[in-house]
Amino acid sequence: MASFGHGTRRHPRSRGRTGSRTGPDRATLGVIGVICAIAGFFVLGIILGPVAILCGWLAMNRTWSGARPVPAIVAVVLGAIDTVLAIIWLAGTATPGTGFF
Repeated sequence: MASFGHGTRRHPRSRGRTGSRTGPDRATLGVIGVICAIAGFFVLGIILGPVAILCGWLAMNRTWSGARPVPAIVAVVLGAIDTVLAIIWLAGTATPGTGFF
């Protein structure tokens, strides 16, 4: 019989075998990264491109070795392309002679 707040089991889950459930899982991060990368081609590529790279990198569990989920690779590659295109676009609009005068 348990009394005074002491249950029969002190630690219901072993910390060593179970992952942290505080954030999104890797599959969700991969899908979020792909969505950000595709949306970045149309709006705010300079922001959504690095977000897609970050989500893809976290979805790959921050390593290049081992099995990599396809959405994570797609997110990293499209995010990198998106970021490079946004930087080229910004550099092209900042050159002298293309302003108002």
